Amino acid sequence: MKFAAFETSTEWCSVALWLDGEILSLEERAGNRHGELVLPMLDRLVAAAGIPLAALDAVAFGAGPGSFTGLRIACGVAQGLAFARALPVIGISSLEALAEECGAARVVACLDARMREVYYAAIEKTGGRWQELIPARCAAPAAVTLPPGESWIGCGNGFATYGSLGLANVIADIHPSAVAVARLAAPRLAAGEGLDAALAAPAYVRDKVAFTVAERNSR
Repeated sequence: MKFAAFETSTEWCSVALWLDGEILSLEERAGNRHGELVLPMLDRLVAAAGIPLAALDAVAFGAGPGSFTGLRIACGVAQGLAFARALPVIGISSLEALAEECGAARVVACLDARMREVYYAAIEKTGGRWQELIPARCAAPAAVTLPPGESWIGCGNGFATYGSLGLANVIADIHPSAVAVARLAAPRLAAGEGLDAALAAPAYVRDKVAFTVAERNSR
């Protein structure tokens, strides 16, 4: 199986190619330039792999939560590639990709959601797949609910912004990547879990994009 994977939910722009179990990848701290970078990065990868885009069997993307603009870019690029070739698409939770990057078996994945909130989930790997003990949600840092037990590792830039949030072990400088998206997508695509491109959608978790003027003035 050969497929492309995209992750643009944070300030990082990340693209990967899964080539029958081998992975080629590129990533760059993009700021707000994800839209400029993502397709040229894909072009560089397929050139390095020596394959045409027509050789792809599927497309995977980081579905969120994360930056609203970044999520739309990843989903839109995935849909564009898939529509043109009638390929299946699969969205992978950005928090799950963050946990995959962490490498621990019990992870509280936490991303800065701006607006004095975080996106977080408590995820545990059992039987080779991640299971959500606390599903993805958006909350003020003080309202984050931690899972029971002492073996949880916190990861993600939510901890860099708001501290440990009560966890003893935190690795803040980890971000979701296209490599992690590809690793998580491969067995699911092989199991036939890919969707028609028209059904692909970001998982925003929070609908609100920004404070109102009144809310900004009151803070």
